[in-house]
Parts: sequence; C-alpha cells; structure tokens
Amino acid sequence: MTTTLRPAGPEERQDGGGRARPYDVCVNSRRVGRIRLATDARYEPAAGRIEALEIDAPDRHRGRATVAALAAEEVLRGWGCRQIELTVPADAEAAVRLAAALGYTERSRRMAKELGAPPGLPVGSRDRPLSEAEFPAWFAEAHAAYVPRLMRNGMSRERAERISADGHRAVRPDGAATPDHAVRILAHDGVDVGRVWVAMRRPGQPGGYVMDVKVDAEHRGRGHGRTLMLVAERVCLAEGRPVLGLNVHADNAPARGLYDSLGYRPSAYLLWKPIL
Repeated sequence: MTTTLRPAGPEERQDGGGRARPYDVCVNSRRVGRIRLATDARYEPAAGRIEALEIDAPDRHRGRATVAALAAEEVLRGWGCRQIELTVPADAEAAVRLAAALGYTERSRRMAKELGAPPGLPVGSRDRPLSEAEFPAWFAEAHAAYVPRLMRNGMSRERAERISADGHRAVRPDGAATPDHAVRILAHDGVDVGRVWVAMRRPGQPGGYVMDVKVDAEHRGRGHGRTLMLVAERVCLAEGRPVLGLNVHADNAPARGLYDSLGYRPSAYLLWKPIL
C-alpha cells in the first residue's frame, strides 16, 4: 500500500512571503488523516513547519504518520526549505518518540508553572518598574540580544536586525507604558543587577509569559536569576495570572536547571532537523 499527501485546499500566501497548505494523508487514495505544512515568513523560504499531523484512529499504529512526515519533507524541500521544525506537546509521548526516530532534535522547550502564594524576595533585593527614561536603552539592549538568537536558527544578520527591531516595536508600541507588559528592574543592596520582561497575555498561553530575563555579567552566579524569576511570579499573580510560562533553549543547561528547581515543567518541545 502507498501512503501519499494530496492537497486538501488551495495554497495560502502570507504577508512577508510565507506560504501554507493543508493536505490529506492518503493510502491508495483513501483518506486516513491530515497534515498542514507552512513556511516561517521570518526566514523567507528557508524554514518549513509541520503545523499539524493527525492520523484517524482506525489507521494509527501502522506507520502512516511516519510516512506522512517523510513525505512532508519532500514537499518542503520542493518549496526551497533547508530545515523543518515542529512543536510536540510534552505529554504526547508517541509523537515525541516518532520525531526522535525521524532525526529531529530539540531546539528549545516551553515550560510552565502553576503559581501559588506570592513568593518573598531575598534580604537586600528589591524590584521596580522600568521607567520611560530607561526604555530606549532597554529596547536597544533587548533588540541587540535577540539578533544572534535569530541568526543561530539560520537567519541572515540583515534580516535578523530588521525582524528583531520590528518585533520589539510591535509588542511594545507604547514604550514602558504598553499594556499587558511589565519590565522589572532588580536591585540588590541598592545596585541594579538585572531585569525581567513579562507579558501578561500571549497567543496560545494560559497565563503570563517570560519574554526575557537577564542578569548583568558582573553580578552572575549569586542567585539573582532565581530572584528575577520570583519577581516575574509576583508580577503575574498581581495581575491575576496564576500560570507562568517561558521558553528555554536546549543548550542553556544552567537556565534549564534553574527552571527545574523552581518547579517549571515542560509543556511542549520545539524540534527541528535539516533537510538535506
């Protein structure tokens, strides 16, 4: 029997050059599931995604998903993609095993924590909001730090500079006063040591979300990263958001260890592989 992908709708062209299309997964022309493929417009045609893959219950455990995922690679290769990525819920054990068998590796993971009572801060530590006067310097720093992250995923520097600047402006159009966003500065014994940026509402997130957290280089290794995460939890709880989420790269072992110790648990894995 032959498993193939059959277009299930017209191709969708998106702003910025992205494209997407749904397909039926078919065995000898019989529909047994569905898959949706897309490109990430930020990376032009270089990065493709499997946005959804579902096999109908009677046809599961017969290798249909494996063949469909391999066929998806051929489609995306034809679109000019050089890498493919997907997001797998942490509790979808079969999907995690399948992705590993197909050669996908973890790029990053989303983690989340259900919050309890507002935590206290260590003696000598205080936090305050980012002021409007401090916003330009913070914006420039956040933009500069995000550029290499985009480049690490295959984006050119020129495009990364533009995407980072546009993205930061889009989520903070009103500067320090932008609603549903908070940047808190942490000071210890009267000296500023770091900052954390928390979004109260983000698409697909049930609660608050840590957009960025940073301890200044000269103050690292003293527990301030943990304190900044406690600040983020206090901010969320004050806004009535009892869940806090974040994303951490697979190669950032110190951050993963910190989040594990604070009770954050994986909610999804962002996986990828090159298309040869």
